[in-house]
Amino acid sequence: MKTDYYKLAYLGLFTALACILGYVEGLIPISIGIPGIKLGLANLAVLYILIRYTWREAALVSVIRILVVGFLFGSAATIIYSLAGAALSLALMTLAHRKLDFSVIFVSIVGGVSHNIGQLLIAIYVAQTAALIYYAPVLLIAGIITGLLVGIVTQETLKRVRF
Repeated sequence: MKTDYYKLAYLGLFTALACILGYVEGLIPISIGIPGIKLGLANLAVLYILIRYTWREAALVSVIRILVVGFLFGSAATIIYSLAGAALSLALMTLAHRKLDFSVIFVSIVGGVSHNIGQLLIAIYVAQTAALIYYAPVLLIAGIITGLLVGIVTQETLKRVRF
C-alpha cells in the first residue's frame, strides 16, 4: 500500500517535471531551418518512468505532458505531431528496453530517432507529399544526438534518484 503512494507521487513528480522541461524547451531557440527539431528534454522524465516502471506509466506521463504543454503553449497540430512521435517512440523504446535489454543510452537514442520518424510520417500524411522524406537524414542525426544527450542525463538520474 505504501509503495502505491510512492509510485503515485513519483508519477506526479515526473509528469510535472516533463511539463516544465517541455515548456523550457519551447523557450530554447533551435534554428537550423528544419521545423520540429527539439532537444527532447521532456523525454528524460518519460524514459526514467519507462525504466523504473512499465510502458503504461510512461505512456501516461507522456500523454499528460503532451496535452498540458500542447494546450498551454502549442496548438492542436503540435499535440497531434507530438502524440504520433511519442507513440512510436514509446513502442520502440519499450521493445529496446524490455525485450532486447539495451542500455538506457541506446534506448534513448531509439526514442529520439523514432520520435522524429513518427512526426515525419504524420507530416507526410498531412501535407500529402512524400517530398518531406528529404528531411529524414537531418531528423535522424538530430534524433541520435538528442537521444544520446537525454540518455546520458537519464542514466545519471537513475543512479542518483532511488526510491
